Amino acid sequence: MKTSLSHPSLINIGIVGCGNIGSAAAEAIRKNHAVVLANTGLDLKIKGVCDVRKVKTSFPLTHDPMDLINDPEISVIVEAMGGVNPALKYILAALNAGKHVVTPNKEVVAKHLPEMLAAARKNGVQILFEGAVGGGIPILQSLRQSLAGNSISEIYGIVNGTTNYILSKMLDAGMEFSEALERAQTKGYAEPNPTNDIDGFDAMYKAVILAEVAFGVQVDWKTIPCEGIRGISQEDIQYAGEIGYVIKLLATAKKVKDGLDVRVHPTLVPKSHPLASVACNYNAIYVKGEPVGDLMFYGQGAGGGPTASAIMGDIIEAVNDKCPTCLPAGKVTNDKLRKIILSKNGEIQSRYYIRLQVPDRCGVLAEISKAFARKRVSIAAVMQKETVGNLATIVILVDKAAEKDFSSAIAIIKKLAVVHRVCSVIRIM
Repeated sequence: MKTSLSHPSLINIGIVGCGNIGSAAAEAIRKNHAVVLANTGLDLKIKGVCDVRKVKTSFPLTHDPMDLINDPEISVIVEAMGGVNPALKYILAALNAGKHVVTPNKEVVAKHLPEMLAAARKNGVQILFEGAVGGGIPILQSLRQSLAGNSISEIYGIVNGTTNYILSKMLDAGMEFSEALERAQTKGYAEPNPTNDIDGFDAMYKAVILAEVAFGVQVDWKTIPCEGIRGISQEDIQYAGEIGYVIKLLATAKKVKDGLDVRVHPTLVPKSHPLASVACNYNAIYVKGEPVGDLMFYGQGAGGGPTASAIMGDIIEAVNDKCPTCLPAGKVTNDKLRKIILSKNGEIQSRYYIRLQVPDRCGVLAEISKAFARKRVSIAAVMQKETVGNLATIVILVDKAAEKDFSSAIAIIKKLAVVHRVCSVIRIM
């Protein structure tokens, strides 16, 4: 649908889910109506909102999403319910009813994008989900459009504001993990049940979406290696700092020799890297492409305002696209994402930081070194830290090694009589 600034096009919108994100989107559309009209010629109007609860709203309210989906005057449905059930049901119903759908719901997109793409193409409409990754950062649109002429080799970054806030407080204020988590919950950055954030699931969903859009491939979220930050201690924060690193939870998707490597885990990032200075609840996503080189996208990665901005951008793109039947989903040219081989986890090469507690006596390091040598893992550096009682803390950095070899070495080390406990294992960027 092309529009003219002199002849505004009325676009009726229905919002399903009137919580923090849905209500922020509705308010942003109302508040920025004149700006959107002046910039695009689109007269955006909230025709109705839906929530199963009795919520206070200045817009017409229904408790049945199908009232909005079946309304012939509504052309765009915004799904802001979250989760998969019943969100997927209503997304598919809207697409099959010939409505464009905009959603910031990363879980449903990560788990069901091929199905939603097929329904959108079948009905000549669009499914857009900019707000699912990076809040207000326009990363997906940039990958689809501005960088469409590039060969993307790697995309990685900080995509979860909650964990970044926690790690920032551990670094800047010397807090332990539990105290920083409690502070994040008090600030509203973490949910009462923070599992999705601190165990890495939220970042994993976003890693899947980034990989699918950047590379135009289908990624099975159940196969993605995913580690959270529960095991990060104040000791790890301090020791990493002493050797020139900060700890960040990174989501990564990159081309490798045998396919594509997609993963989420805590990482020691060099202090000289731009990601190291990304603090509090901010997100930053790094893209490597040819011929563009290196790019970094930075901004608030969550919250009502940034996500509402992404939702408005998607609405405008959906109804103002030159080709309404062309799905803007990366390099996808049909209703199926390309199948690709995900790299075998054991073949990936990484460097590692290991923190161990060992008895404070001679011969300990020799036994540990033998275990690494048996699995062809080379030690780069060893540091002995404080001794408490008869236990000493040592930090070992190893050179790049295949994950299967390193994991085998760690399994042996855990059984050594000279090792009291393997406290932390963290990859090095």
